[in-house]
Amino acid sequence: MKVVLNFVAALAVVAGAAVAVAQSVDEQIAERIAPSGKTCMKGEACAAAAPAASASTGGARSGSDVYSAHCAACHATGAAGAPKLGDVAAWSPRIAQGMDTLYTHAIQGFNAMPAKGLCMTCSDDEVKAAVDHLVDGSK
Repeated sequence: MKVVLNFVAALAVVAGAAVAVAQSVDEQIAERIAPSGKTCMKGEACAAAAPAASASTGGARSGSDVYSAHCAACHATGAAGAPKLGDVAAWSPRIAQGMDTLYTHAIQGFNAMPAKGLCMTCSDDEVKAAVDHLVDGSK
């Protein structure tokens, strides 16, 4: 009888430990699948706390910085027909169209070039500065 009672007591301890482990695993799973953030809609209190895009980058980036980070992938190699930086023959007819046209094409996209060269974190002024950099380097 004593053996049976010891066996029942051991089973109770093991069962209790198994329940604790199962709860721990469930908590770990819940933590892993929990949302990483929440959606904040305009007009809600949390939206007022969202930083502006340029503030998060420490201010406006230079044209050279934007070119190096986003534009050089195509404009240094000529990918998809992009005029290369420094290619006067390729840039001359584009420059002749005027800077406003170049700015519009860079911001809105033109032919194979996507809007803002896919730099969705760039402000319009930063894109214009990158265009200025390309034009200055291609005269």
